[in-house]
Amino acid sequence: MVFSYSSITKKVIMALAGLFLIMFLFVHLTVNLLVLINDGGETFNKAAHFMVTNPLIQFMQIFLFGGILLHIITGLILQIQNWMARPQRYKVEAYSEKSPFSKFMIHTGAIILAVLIYHLYNFFFQAKFGHIDAVTYNGLEYEDMGKLVLEKFSHLSHVLIYVGWLLFLGFHLDHAFHSGLQSLGLNHNKYTPAIFTLSRIIAIVLTVGFILIPLVIYFYR
Repeated sequence: MVFSYSSITKKVIMALAGLFLIMFLFVHLTVNLLVLINDGGETFNKAAHFMVTNPLIQFMQIFLFGGILLHIITGLILQIQNWMARPQRYKVEAYSEKSPFSKFMIHTGAIILAVLIYHLYNFFFQAKFGHIDAVTYNGLEYEDMGKLVLEKFSHLSHVLIYVGWLLFLGFHLDHAFHSGLQSLGLNHNKYTPAIFTLSRIIAIVLTVGFILIPLVIYFYR
């Protein structure tokens, strides 16, 4: 059980789960950006169809949800243990503890989780259990996921919720990548600055990439 592991082991588990989720985000972004291609949604719908019908990807989906749960549970345990070990704040905190990105990881994580559930309801569960209009390309029928995405992001309320969510995700990622590598022991004075820079680049690329989707759809489609 995760509860019985040492704090170091929990941090390693959380780091591995977090790095796996970052890799997933890049794959997810690549597929989602296809919805911006002005071809009536054909490219995006075919890519979405491949993702939901490929057995290997569906098998990896189990690891994805497992990774999310493991990351959440381990993060909560570590945060509670940290609060219990330090009931009173130190008068002088280290720089990393002053950083808003590290200081509020549990808070940004909670917000991300809340909107993730909202996101799954709007798209994942809609595709799995709801009704999606069909569209035909070259005699083959596909679910018109592109139409669903365009409809959702034609409403300003959805756009604002997602943009706000993605900004919180960016703040979370800014600290997550280099923190994960440090938890795995990949910490060296020579390479740490580069790792911090890479972590920020990853956070910016993923955040801007995902934010572009609702904004472009709302203002230009």
